[in-house]
Amino acid sequence: MEKLPKLNDPRVLVGFNTADDAGVIRLSDELALVQTVDFITPIVDDPYTYGQIAAANALSDVYAMGGKPFCALNIVGFPKELFPLEVLAAILQGGQEKAAEAHTPILGGHTVSDQELKYGLAVTGLIHPGQLLTNAGARPGGVLVLTKPIGTGTITTALKAGQGTPEMEAEVCRSMATLNRAAAEVCQRIGVDAVTDITGFGLLGHALEMAEASGAGLVLRNEAVPVFAAAVATTAAGFVPGGTRANLLHIQPQVDFHDRISPEQRLLLCDPQTSGGLLIAVVEEKAFELVRAGREEGLRMAVIGEVISDHPGRIEVV
Repeated sequence: MEKLPKLNDPRVLVGFNTADDAGVIRLSDELALVQTVDFITPIVDDPYTYGQIAAANALSDVYAMGGKPFCALNIVGFPKELFPLEVLAAILQGGQEKAAEAHTPILGGHTVSDQELKYGLAVTGLIHPGQLLTNAGARPGGVLVLTKPIGTGTITTALKAGQGTPEMEAEVCRSMATLNRAAAEVCQRIGVDAVTDITGFGLLGHALEMAEASGAGLVLRNEAVPVFAAAVATTAAGFVPGGTRANLLHIQPQVDFHDRISPEQRLLLCDPQTSGGLLIAVVEEKAFELVRAGREEGLRMAVIGEVISDHPGRIEVV
């Protein structure tokens, strides 16, 4: 992306320059469009559940900007030689029902024949420009809050290998299929400084984007990070997605790990998430109210660190 010319259109409120979750373009002083597209390969075997998760994952980008999804289009790559059309129908049904939960009509879409199954959404959201949330507003003295446990990547890798239990699969699928709508609404109600959603780059990768965009340093407290119980065991057993090690390699130059953070814990902090939670920076005075409001909505919100003025653009894991 660095080889592309910088966006200089005055209507663009958020482009690709800060690696944010979606683009935002102003329509008027009162209205802006939030634009995003996201699609994934199957992360679970059941096509209906896969459709739900893929749709929730795509819709999350709009919630992370503080917006409300307005409409969407399906994006499908389908290997028709490998699967019957009933599989595609189930995927689309799962996606449509999850979008309906978000009050977001799917207007149509585009399908191509592909050797690898892919599904997702292009989503248009709406927001008042004054209510826009980005990953660039974290301020020293604030705290960091996470709204979902991490570990979906290692658990689904284990499940694909035939390891795990139905209870483990049900828990992780329920989390991935949960919209970030409630978390976003709490953020707007309480008032926060910065938000990003945790997806393929893992917790540390997306936290680093927030640190760089905000020009601030972050301290993450490893023991405070909510983790699926099964993820600790699956990581220790070696069920580590390929993307995890790539994420760790990418962030290492800008992340300082305390000596007591084990190799397995470092991998888990870089575990690529599908439809993960929101990472929120909020002033300390509002943190308790934010966490309480989130937990009242059934979210596993937790304070996991602080925003500091030291070492801007870097993270310390303690």
